Amino acid sequence: MSDFVIEANELTKIYLMGDVQVQALRGVSLKIQRGSVTAIMGPSGSGKSTLMNILGCLDRPTSGEYNLDGEKVATLNDNQLADIRNRKVGFIFQSFNLLPRSSALTNVELPLRYRAGSNGNRAQMARQALEAVGLGDRIGHHPNELSGGQQQRVAIARAIINQPSIIMADEPTGNLDSKSGEEIMELLLGLNRSLGTTLILVTHDPDVAQHAERIINLRDGQIVQEAKR
Repeated sequence: MSDFVIEANELTKIYLMGDVQVQALRGVSLKIQRGSVTAIMGPSGSGKSTLMNILGCLDRPTSGEYNLDGEKVATLNDNQLADIRNRKVGFIFQSFNLLPRSSALTNVELPLRYRAGSNGNRAQMARQALEAVGLGDRIGHHPNELSGGQQQRVAIARAIINQPSIIMADEPTGNLDSKSGEEIMELLLGLNRSLGTTLILVTHDPDVAQHAERIINLRDGQIVQEAKR
């Protein structure tokens, strides 16, 4: 097993906007060590969301090579991308992305519905994930019955239920007050320490980035600066 859970080489991404080509990534190469905490920063339009989508197997590069946890993914088709994404990556978004008419338990179960062999114990696994994030007493609550911080905890439980190699958190505290944001960051860092899950933070917020061991700055689709703490 490689020490690196992510190995990307010369990734480019070009979007066609009518007759205009927009180059979102311009030859990005990086390696991310297994079990590490990395922050990806940059202004709007820097390419950080595009990079996150490729690293998280939501999209594929126009060119370049990408290995995720030892698997070559740059040339996979949509079904193969969906499979590796469900097995290897847990996502946390600023807007939580919860199903509003479903309970916390049902929301957390969702990734298991796409995984073979998990039918019998889905509810038990979801309950354990909710207990791990401190919401064992809220399993029947719907999102509108939960605070923003509790909704993000549900999203974190959903992200970890498949025991992914990577958690990708896109502005995970962006919709939270400062106290709830700190609690969510402590929870994510605790999961990184206890489970060894690689944590990638995509953020504008320097306070969030300061929790990372390594900060990668993007501008105009290129890595312009790296710092280790």
